[in-house]
Amino acid sequence: MQAPELTGKEKLEEVGRLVDQLEQDLSEKKLLSSQKVKALLALRQYGTKPENADPIYSQRGINVLSKYGLEGETSDIRRAALRCIANALLLNSDMRQIFVDTGYGPKLVALLRTDNSEDEMIVSRILFLTTYDTNMDFDALIRKHSLGDHINYQIARHSKLFQKSGGKKYSQIDELALTDTLKLVFNIAKLYADLAETFTPSIPHLFKIISRIDIPERPLDGLIGYIINALSTLDLEEKPGRFESSPLFPKLNQQNSNVDKLINILDVAVSVYSPEDLEAKAVPLLHLLITMYELAPDGPKKYMQWLLLPEENDRSVPIGRSDTLASKLLRLSTSHNMHLKTAISELMFVLSGKNAENLTKNIGYGFAAGFLASRGLEIPKNAGEAFATNPTDGSGGFDPDINPITGQRWDAEPKDEGPPMSKEEKEREAERLFVLFERARQNGFIKEHPVAQAVREGRIQELPDSEDDDSD
Repeated sequence: MQAPELTGKEKLEEVGRLVDQLEQDLSEKKLLSSQKVKALLALRQYGTKPENADPIYSQRGINVLSKYGLEGETSDIRRAALRCIANALLLNSDMRQIFVDTGYGPKLVALLRTDNSEDEMIVSRILFLTTYDTNMDFDALIRKHSLGDHINYQIARHSKLFQKSGGKKYSQIDELALTDTLKLVFNIAKLYADLAETFTPSIPHLFKIISRIDIPERPLDGLIGYIINALSTLDLEEKPGRFESSPLFPKLNQQNSNVDKLINILDVAVSVYSPEDLEAKAVPLLHLLITMYELAPDGPKKYMQWLLLPEENDRSVPIGRSDTLASKLLRLSTSHNMHLKTAISELMFVLSGKNAENLTKNIGYGFAAGFLASRGLEIPKNAGEAFATNPTDGSGGFDPDINPITGQRWDAEPKDEGPPMSKEEKEREAERLFVLFERARQNGFIKEHPVAQAVREGRIQELPDSEDDDSD
């Protein structure tokens, strides 16, 4: 039953009456449980719009609701009151410290040890909101009141709902609950880095969910995005004694399963999201892939290189022009979205062994130069000298069949079948190249203008005035 629609003064008076009634019954204890639930549900509805709901959005209102939320005699009473509190903390940040000042933090944490996803969702949401603008002592909640253990319990509970077939047998409320718990993990680990280790036991369960969850049309909008966000804040290194078996790179024929799933997610993401959306959603995924590559044994390393670096087939056109994932990423690395382009370039750099020459071999001088300059790394003086026959590990000699600037095979480049350039056309082209090189020098991509360098090294020869237009 919904509360009647009231506005203005009528709503203010009714909200005040309900808070008075509930406060009075804390001592008189005359109301039936059903009457308390009805009053709390009405307050919840009125509180969704803070206007003329001042009695809720006050120290007195939060204190009354906290008593019912943490000390109520039934789960329905506690749940209804906690929903009112969650709304208040969401809609008015001033209420967050007021709730913390009630001292009910430890009792709230105790409610997180539950198999009811609705209760988990409300508790995790309130705790998440108190990570902002309050002095909630999360160190004490974890070390003295088992908050970390309860969070790990919830993540393990949810992981059991995922089947090997990739399906799931949990409801929307389960997904919402896990989402709120993951948001809480992310904020605690991000804001209190020394507490992040608490969530290490959840790492295998998070990868289990990743490996079994279906990839939706917009893969980073929902649960997958929050799992990736949480993982991106945790220490994934497989130190001795941390895990019974490798959660990142499962043994036997499943060693590549997690990186394969994450790369598939990335592939879908770059196909459906705009660069602006990817800036907001995909950077944690790129950072997670970087971390996993740096921790990976040789097998998964080579597998990631194979999936993420340009292949031989990509070189039939200039690198970045094909429809492969590697080309899509390289095109995005030239966007104006700073965090996205930096993360993509960093991924390519790590896949190249953090070596400037290997990076140039793998993605071409054009894509590599800007990133290397931004990192203060020395750009190979001659792009041709940086290009070798093996594009992943740098072994082998020079490859004269590859254009080092574009990464395209020379034999695949379009042939100029037009008439030879006239002397005037050659001069215009030389002037254009001169300007381009000057811009590159000013932007830090090259240290010295090639013409100036050639003059200094005595490699410039003046042509006689009688030089024929068609001469080379």
